Amino acid sequence: MSVLEIHDLHATVETPEGTKEILKGVDLTIRSGETHAIMGPNGSGKSTLAYSIAGHPKYEITSGTVTLDGEDLLEMSVDERARAGLFLAMQYPVEVPGVTVSNFLRTAKTAVDGAAPALRTWVKDVRGAMDNLKMDQVFAERNVNEGFSGGEKKRHEILQMELLKPNIAILDETDSGLDVDALRIVSDGVNRAKESTDVGVMLITHYTRILNYIKPDFVHVFVNGQIAEQGGPELADRLEAEGYERYLAGAK
Repeated sequence: MSVLEIHDLHATVETPEGTKEILKGVDLTIRSGETHAIMGPNGSGKSTLAYSIAGHPKYEITSGTVTLDGEDLLEMSVDERARAGLFLAMQYPVEVPGVTVSNFLRTAKTAVDGAAPALRTWVKDVRGAMDNLKMDQVFAERNVNEGFSGGEKKRHEILQMELLKPNIAILDETDSGLDVDALRIVSDGVNRAKESTDVGVMLITHYTRILNYIKPDFVHVFVNGQIAEQGGPELADRLEAEGYERYLAGAK
């Protein structure tokens, strides 16, 4: 069993107005097989939490700890965090001109596992995963995310997750920009990964619609850089009915 433990995490970012504290003491533990939904309004710090854990240089950790299976993630480089079993599906996946999807995926798998996968098995795995995500096989020879629609980019993120088999996956607004069909396909991909590898999932979202397909074990309300409340799936239903206003009033 893998365990991601976040304790009293504080992080800042540089803005035109100066240094701004975004994370203000976050405590969260995610174990293998668990799905934690992080819900909150725009600007509450959800994406900052994701990128801080992943090691984005824009964000400076000023205090607190983040460990994965007892190892200090904050002392690791980004690639070391990936090899330790951490995965981030980005809200805005970047284009990588000149690098095909097939080369990108096999290079990433080799880097994470420390050895290149057997070619025949790998090709079969990639084709099967693409079929499951209803991605045309021609995408394997296209440049990474170049000319992809928003939905295609998000499917490619989940394709990576299925093939890299992380211990802990952070999904940053994977549902944004998806129509109903794409949302169902992407959600099915996450659920397949959970069933096959028992991955622990941090699912960042504004809305409850993705939770109709990916059932959370825990829901955390994130407001003003902190977890304001946590509970079970019923908390998401209450948020859908009431919104975030009472939390925002308390944070002022």
